[in-house]
Amino acid sequence: MAMDNMEDMDMGGMDMDMDMDTGGMSMGGGDMTTANKAYARYYWYFVATSLVMFLFIRIANSILFGSRLRRSKSHSVRFPTRPTNLCSQLWATLTAVCREMSYPQLYVPVRNLTWLTPPPMGHIVILLIYWSVIIYITFKDSVIQDANLVERVGYRSAWVTVTQVPLLYLLASRTNVIALIIGTSYERLNWLHRWVARTILVTTTLHGFCFFAGWVESDIVDIELSMMKMVKYGLGAWGILLWMNTTSFKPLRSAAYEVFVIQHILAAAIFLWIVHAHVPASAGYNVWFAVAAFCFDRVFRLGLLVWQNIKLRPNRSCCQGGQWIGHQTQVSPVGDSITMVTIKDVHFKWRTGQHLYLWLPRIAPFEAHPYTIASSHQIPHSCICNSIQLVIRSHSGFSKRLSEFAQKQEAMGKKQTLTALVIGPYGNPPRWDVFETLVLISASTGASFTLPILESVLHPKKGTCTKRIDFILAARKGEEVRFYHDRLHEAVEKAKSIGMELVVHIAVTGNGQLGALGSAVFPSSSASSTDEKKTLDEEVKVSVNTEGVVQPLMGISRMNLSESSPDSHIRHSASRPDIAGFIRTAVEATGGETGIVVCGGQSLVTTVRTNVAKLSDERAVHKGTGAQGIYLHVEEYCF
Repeated sequence: MAMDNMEDMDMGGMDMDMDMDTGGMSMGGGDMTTANKAYARYYWYFVATSLVMFLFIRIANSILFGSRLRRSKSHSVRFPTRPTNLCSQLWATLTAVCREMSYPQLYVPVRNLTWLTPPPMGHIVILLIYWSVIIYITFKDSVIQDANLVERVGYRSAWVTVTQVPLLYLLASRTNVIALIIGTSYERLNWLHRWVARTILVTTTLHGFCFFAGWVESDIVDIELSMMKMVKYGLGAWGILLWMNTTSFKPLRSAAYEVFVIQHILAAAIFLWIVHAHVPASAGYNVWFAVAAFCFDRVFRLGLLVWQNIKLRPNRSCCQGGQWIGHQTQVSPVGDSITMVTIKDVHFKWRTGQHLYLWLPRIAPFEAHPYTIASSHQIPHSCICNSIQLVIRSHSGFSKRLSEFAQKQEAMGKKQTLTALVIGPYGNPPRWDVFETLVLISASTGASFTLPILESVLHPKKGTCTKRIDFILAARKGEEVRFYHDRLHEAVEKAKSIGMELVVHIAVTGNGQLGALGSAVFPSSSASSTDEKKTLDEEVKVSVNTEGVVQPLMGISRMNLSESSPDSHIRHSASRPDIAGFIRTAVEATGGETGIVVCGGQSLVTTVRTNVAKLSDERAVHKGTGAQGIYLHVEEYCF
């Protein structure tokens, strides 16, 4: 990122860190540095404008949701989630169009190549807009056919590169200012962090190529490399950036995640130091901006760690687990692959859908890992104060060591407690009680995300718009479902008591695994599944309105759509669930907006994305047909 004009530089005695302001080059009557700084400001104007736009959307939706909840308290309003005036209808139509464009995603089903699955269409649109801005500010007024063309593009791309560095570090922070403004959470911006890093690698390569091509043409490559320290720093920064981008690809990132995190943090710190040594003083403010973001995030995390895990006056009389440092934690195995972690005496609030970082020094002295909080409220029979449950599936590394420890303790007949330190909660999940119908779809331990949502909606604090919920859980092994089974039965009984419709579908697809749920399980054959699907299709009747538009009869009850068995309103199956049919049945039976939540692997997520977009387009949501909105919230297993 050498940004100085070195045309008249004395190689023997001149300062190698020459300031751009004094080494600028005349360009069309203006100073090159002045023009480059102006385009750097345009970049941040673009970022600021984008944040204001998303903030406006957040405020508008907040007002809309508040209005829905107020209308839901009125018994005279049948569908409180429907638009009530021209303004809200226009907003709903615009929202529906944006959703239809953003939801679809292409999936690469080839084994070991699924990581090549492209981002969803919404992310692609954002990237195209971002890249358009980068291309514009890189080449605008710098592509002039003269002897200084290559040098001019080299300087401009250097400015474009260093200007993006603060955004890169802001997006990487858990204490994320951008996420706070737009109403999301840091992990949902992680994809953008990676793509900004890749964009910076491209602009850095363009910058270096322009200067290197000039040196080759002038035959001064050896002189530049031997005498110019800033060139060496620039090559070093490019090498570290290339390393961080390469190791961030999913196969390498997943191979040894703990190692990846440690080396990535060290590389990020070293990168800033090298860039600071490379760029001149007039561009140094970008580096210090990034340093401030990096340091603020680390200091805030440390403060959160101390505040949540050190108690000056632990109340040992009223809470099991009251202690000075950390929290008493019990681990217990559920089958061979699941470990349940119960953290006691947690004196902070959390919202359904948030996650925290778990640090168990005895299992992993230097590692903290993120896990979804699997409980939406105080856990009975565990502690009179708040307790948190985490459901951890064994893969490798920390989760495997934790599973082995829990199984060993159980084999020895011990229930030894561990000391856990937690950092969080993190995440800014949306409101779940502002939709008339909720469709919750999860695979295996993904139910740790969806089941607390179900429980929170069944225990509303200030009213809810939700009238009906469809819940589906799919897993290969019965032991992966067993932990959630009793809680689902409790949820069904709670729904009955408050008059809310709830239908639960459990699919255990492993061969012979359905019986692991116990005697209450009644597997259905593929033939019965086909018959049931026909019944479902018959139940969803249609009518023709006065304008000739075909639409479903809204608001029909779906309690009778569940397979009748002693297991009340819980349908069990040994076959793969029909996700498209499941979503369609729920959407066509509602008279208001539907909220769909999916948590699982990439295959399930892309299937749901594509089907929701297709159904929304087919029904012409908010385009005059009377079909209401479909909101989709996606959570994948990993960041």
